[in-house]
Amino acid sequence: MQFQKGESGNPAGRPRGSRNRTTILMQDLLAGRAEAIGQKLVELAENGDIAAIRICMERLAPAGKDDPVHVGLPPIEKPADSVAAAQAIVAAVAAGDLTAAEAAGLAKVVDVYVRAVETKGFDERLTKLENRPPRLPQNHNNCI
Repeated sequence: MQFQKGESGNPAGRPRGSRNRTTILMQDLLAGRAEAIGQKLVELAENGDIAAIRICMERLAPAGKDDPVHVGLPPIEKPADSVAAAQAIVAAVAAGDLTAAEAAGLAKVVDVYVRAVETKGFDERLTKLENRPPRLPQNHNNCI
């Protein structure tokens, strides 16, 4: 028998958000010792333990994700303007102001914007054509 769409195969199964018994036990075990463990980690880091230093740094200064990117892009008013925007992005990567991942994300934003500009232009042209008065057929009987 096939399951109905949107219906669980085991409606009486494990509830959403429930945690594994082992996970709960480990969290309870660590909860009372978190401060002591943290102090030991800092002590190890202070004594030069590279792994402890890495853990401390990841907590103190996590890698920036989705931070704003500051790049001067030229205005994009028509699809052809995207070439200058792409050149600015490439120049920023070459200068070391952007990472490749940041450049890819920025290029995607430019691409979406260019498509929106193209769609707007297409819509304007279509509306203009639809609202134009119909052309009368030309009489070709005068031709010899």
